[in-house]
Amino acid sequence: MFQGQSIQVLPIAASDIEGLVELRFDRQGDAINKLDARTVDEFRQAIDAIAAVPDVRGVLVTSAKDVFIVGADITEFGTKFQQSPQQIAAGVRESNAMINRFEDLPVPSVVAINGFALGGGLELALLGALRVMSETAQVGVPEVKLGLFPGFGGTVRLVRVAGLATAFDWVASGKPAKAAQALAAGVVDEVAAPDALRARALALLQSAVRGEVDWAARQQRKRAALPLAADAVATELAKALETARRGAPHQPAAQIALEMMAEGASLGRDRAIDLESLAFGRVAKTQAAASLVRAFLNDQAVKKLHRRHAREGRPVARAAVLGAGTMGGGIAFTSALRGVPVRMKDIAQSALDLGLAEADKQLARQVRSGRLQPEKVQAVRAAITAQLDEAGFAQLDCVIEAIVENLDVKRRVLAALEGSVGAETVIASNTSSLRIDDIAQPLARPENFVGMHFFNPVPVMPLVEVIRGSRTIPQAVSTAVAYAAAMGKVPIVVQDGPGFLVNRILTPYVNAFVQLVADGADFEQVDRAMEAFGWPMGPAYLQDVVGMDVGAHVFDVIAAGYPERIRPVERNAIRTLVAAGRFGQKSGGGFYDYQADPAGKPRKTSSPAARALVAVLQTGGARDFTDAEIVERMMLPMVVEAAHALEEGVVATPAELDTAMLLGVGFPAYAGGPLQYADWLGLPQVVALCEKYTAFGPPYQPTARMRAMAAQGGRYHSL
Repeated sequence: MFQGQSIQVLPIAASDIEGLVELRFDRQGDAINKLDARTVDEFRQAIDAIAAVPDVRGVLVTSAKDVFIVGADITEFGTKFQQSPQQIAAGVRESNAMINRFEDLPVPSVVAINGFALGGGLELALLGALRVMSETAQVGVPEVKLGLFPGFGGTVRLVRVAGLATAFDWVASGKPAKAAQALAAGVVDEVAAPDALRARALALLQSAVRGEVDWAARQQRKRAALPLAADAVATELAKALETARRGAPHQPAAQIALEMMAEGASLGRDRAIDLESLAFGRVAKTQAAASLVRAFLNDQAVKKLHRRHAREGRPVARAAVLGAGTMGGGIAFTSALRGVPVRMKDIAQSALDLGLAEADKQLARQVRSGRLQPEKVQAVRAAITAQLDEAGFAQLDCVIEAIVENLDVKRRVLAALEGSVGAETVIASNTSSLRIDDIAQPLARPENFVGMHFFNPVPVMPLVEVIRGSRTIPQAVSTAVAYAAAMGKVPIVVQDGPGFLVNRILTPYVNAFVQLVADGADFEQVDRAMEAFGWPMGPAYLQDVVGMDVGAHVFDVIAAGYPERIRPVERNAIRTLVAAGRFGQKSGGGFYDYQADPAGKPRKTSSPAARALVAVLQTGGARDFTDAEIVERMMLPMVVEAAHALEEGVVATPAELDTAMLLGVGFPAYAGGPLQYADWLGLPQVVALCEKYTAFGPPYQPTARMRAMAAQGGRYHSL
């Protein structure tokens, strides 16, 4: 009937009813099915083929893969989204007119959903009159996580199949649903065991053909307006919008989708889909869509690198953490949770007790959140061995050092450690500020030494910087990367140097804040402006949370490495507050004052004492700044430093750099990372903005390559 590269249409022979056909998704040369341009075109041809069969009586839709359809081919978005909103809407409308023809076939259709039916996969499944879902499958419309929403009629059909409240929730949250949830919501009609899925779907199709199921009424319901009063729609919309606005103020996709769905509920299918197409054209042009799509593609590129490292590194089956406490306990817990037994060694029993307590605390959190079954707690806990000596270290594949951040101590401890481990054991330092080459100086086997910089708190923060020293061999780097990935982390390989990657790029941002305050800015306004921009917390509050004495030390180390660009500000608010004993939350006061709330968490309030100390530094007096000026002065040095780091080869690709900044310091997701932010603004605009602030020196001076790229219309990320 039809044989394509992604879709086949075949007659169903083993049936007591003649005229049944199977539309099978089976993308050749791939482990999954996805809706790329080729598949969409083949779907059109498949509909033509089915419509041309004179005696067709029913259609069974299946997948030959372990998944149904995982969604669109996101690599195609970049070029498509360069079109105007009107052109994008027209293209989506044309595709919808085509796929509507499947829904309008004059015969019943049943979709068998296995594995995942996500995004466009669920949208295609909703075209069918009936759906049967494997009990192990999941369905959902996660497009909002890419700054988008369903564009193949999914918002229209989901409202009519599952009801307004469920459709609002699924589209705005992007969360997948398991089989029981989908059945309860009315999104599927039956749930079957995986090995019985096709048979059950075929039986349902036969029932529909025999007239035992009113499939035509189901299809007509999807074409009609929703029978709801306007005030009921308005009530549901108000509730959904409140949640959507609170969740992502810089990501308008959910809000646009909800308003469009509410308006379309009173319309027939075709007019409602027209609304969806127009709204999709608008949302596809937003900064959030561009950046979140880029972040997804970056994530895929980074995972591809992880797979390469897994092939090239040595498997880590046994590991150890040297130095317990909160950090060591967090690393040990994370390793054990992911199935790698770990020895936790310290010289003090009290430190071991603290490390084990941290692991127990994290295990309890896993159980409370439902991420770990209670019966599995003991197995994870048993995978952590606490010890005061180095027994068993000779058999280890990797040892992570997490002791005090002191160069002499690290050198002494690690040099002694080499005598206890195997010749091929990878030793990694969890240093946050010391150079790997400096630590490695006394080591006999520096080729097996790397940095593994975990971010705090370890169980929560996904990023690990894997630092390559000048003498580190590739296999040691790959082993560390593979181990970090096995722990569920996102490792990024960086070259050795002051601040490595993330803290290096963050430091000019902090310095810009200190300079702004010295120039008369209200630090509370700076916090508000940067939080409004999308940062999880403003720079003043960030210093309080980190601890200003710690922050000042890290700043000194990094600034000393880049004196030509990162020059300490003379009238420095951070140093002034540290000198006054105000270290941040841990001392009860920093830029803000802190008192424990009823839950024991520090509550921030404005501090007259801090404001008075800062005012003395502002020798020119207080000065008004616009929020836009604050954002420019804070963000531009970060973009410039990111460009320097990339050009110097500190990190290999823009994808890795932006991924590290998103995961390591909470760079606003809708902006995508420093280099994606520069791409969105356009490098000519970045250079022009920097020109406004030339008086502030090197932090605002674009590199020669940035200027050349701006002149040539270049970008960091390809479309």
